[in-house]
Amino acid sequence: MYKHIMWDFDGTLFDTYPVMAGAFKDTLDSKGIEEPLEDIMKQMKVSMTHTFKHYGEKYGIGDEFIAAYNTRRKEIEFDFSKPFEGIAEICKYIHESGRRNYLYTHRGQSSITMLESYGLTGYFSDFITSEHGFERKPSPNAIQHLIRTHDIEPSEAIMIGDRDLDLESGKNAGISSCYFADEMVENPHADYVVTSVEELYKII
Repeated sequence: MYKHIMWDFDGTLFDTYPVMAGAFKDTLDSKGIEEPLEDIMKQMKVSMTHTFKHYGEKYGIGDEFIAAYNTRRKEIEFDFSKPFEGIAEICKYIHESGRRNYLYTHRGQSSITMLESYGLTGYFSDFITSEHGFERKPSPNAIQHLIRTHDIEPSEAIMIGDRDLDLESGKNAGISSCYFADEMVENPHADYVVTSVEELYKII
C-alpha cells in the first residue's frame, strides 16, 4: 500500500484533453488550417511543448498562435472540464484512510481552481504547479521537493500519470509509477498500467 500518491492533472485527474484539443482546433481553424481533432489529441498526449513544436514546424505557428490558443482554452475549460469518473471518490478514500494526495502538474493556478470547483482541494496535502518554477518533467526536482518537504519514504510513494514524462519523473525521483492509459499497453517506464480509476484501488 502506498501512503503518498502524486497525481498529474490533465488526462489523469481531469478529462481535459478533449477541451484543450477543441480549443487548439478552433484556433487552427481561425487561421485556415484544418487538422483532425484526434491527431491534435495524440500530439498533446506527448506534451504541450511537443504539440507547439510539431505544429510550429508544420505550419509556422508561433507565439501569436499560442497566445490565441491560451485565450480560447481559458474561455471554455472551466465550463467543460470535469474529473474522470471515480476520481473524487478515490481521492477522498486516500485522504480518509490517513494517506496523502499531491498534485504535480505543468499547469498553473487553473488546476487548483478546477479541483476546488469540484470540492477536491481538501483531499490534497500539497500542490506543485508551473508557478513553482521547477524544471519540467521528466526532471525529478519537483517530486524530490515533495519528498523532502513531507518527509516521504520513496518506497511509499507513487506517481500516477497518462504520459511518459509523468512516469519518468517518478522513476527519476526513485518512486513507483503508474500509467493511466486509454488501453492496456505495456510501458517501459511504468510499474503498473491501469485503464480506469477502479483499477487503481488494487494498487494503492
